Amino acid sequence: MDFLANAVWSVTPTILIGLLFWGILRGVITADRQERRALASVEREERKRLGLPDPGSESENDTTA
Repeated sequence: MDFLANAVWSVTPTILIGLLFWGILRGVITADRQERRALASVEREERKRLGLPDPGSESENDTTA
């Protein structure tokens, strides 16, 4: 039984550090996603205000023919 307790105590720090790393990365990726959405919304509003076409729509610079 002592071996099992030692094994659990040996693996616990690795698991905790892994969970901490996962949580931090998840937070960073979520924040980046939200920031990109906000910037796209602002850009869309500014393009609409200036009368410019959306970047996703067909433009006169389309080289596929």
